[in-house]
Amino acid sequence: MQMESGRIRIVDIADELGVSTATVSNVIHGKTKKISDETVKRVQQLLEERQYIPSMAGILLAQNDSKIIGVVINDHKKYGGHTLEDPFIAASLNALAKEIEQAGKFLMLKVTDKWNEIPRFASMWNMEGMVLTGYCEQDYKKLREQMHIPFVVYDGYMESPGNLVNIGVNHFDGGAQAGRYLKNRGHRSVLCISDNAVCMDMERFMGLKSEIPNAKLMVIPMDQEARTAFYMEHSGEIKKYSAVFAVSDFYAMDFIQFLKSMRISVPEDISVVGFDDVRECEKFVPALTTVKQDNGQKAALAVKLLNQLRNGDCRDKNVMLSVTLIERDSVCDAKVHKK
Repeated sequence: MQMESGRIRIVDIADELGVSTATVSNVIHGKTKKISDETVKRVQQLLEERQYIPSMAGILLAQNDSKIIGVVINDHKKYGGHTLEDPFIAASLNALAKEIEQAGKFLMLKVTDKWNEIPRFASMWNMEGMVLTGYCEQDYKKLREQMHIPFVVYDGYMESPGNLVNIGVNHFDGGAQAGRYLKNRGHRSVLCISDNAVCMDMERFMGLKSEIPNAKLMVIPMDQEARTAFYMEHSGEIKKYSAVFAVSDFYAMDFIQFLKSMRISVPEDISVVGFDDVRECEKFVPALTTVKQDNGQKAALAVKLLNQLRNGDCRDKNVMLSVTLIERDSVCDAKVHKK
């Protein structure tokens, strides 16, 4: 078989099978209506055997419809260089991968804290759409000015989405559900822990306060060692509360680990509620009561809305999804707590 610079050519595949180069080319490009199923199968098998697949990337990039969906995640400092290891990020990405695959598209991932790298990334790979998460409103505004492809934002905060779609969840109601649940279990002294006091985390806290007016917010450090030291320093204050609402499951489970190190029992001494419902919640000890947001629903909607944006028929620019409280073992009645 003749090859150029060690690379398999269409003519090589055609010669080996005894078909025309046009037939091989048509199979590669999916134009198989006039080709028998048997021939299509033979060509596809040999393409795979001869490892012709790498050249498919070039074919996709040359098409107007590359079928590539870019997913970009902000490499925020709170992840400490382990962004994709965060349970909620991993769950979101897994759900997107499934939906993009089901739609017959290809997912291309980028993790960066520099918004200005995104337009070049999109252009370089001729993407047909993008899903972005973790950036601020100013970043999205700049991207909207520089990119002409449709993109969907997860939990963005902007007054006018323009040519993008924002998919969020009802953070306020999630906090309210947590507060209502704790109140019904007899809790009145409730602490909320978060690494900031803005956007979605503040909404979750305000939802909590709508049910428990005297709830307090404690802003904690993002860094693991600094956070542990902070908890140690404020342990006396923490012990005054019968329950803690963490704005993420990560912080909830991290907080429970701290309590265990201080020989404080959960939920007997302090009850804990999280937010997100990552897979680890069920296996954690005690199993974590949390507010569930449906990553599968969000991913399916993202793919659907990207397609609508491409076709120019997307009317919903700000979509809010509902959340549900999931009761497990990390909360007990306040009357059981030691005083």
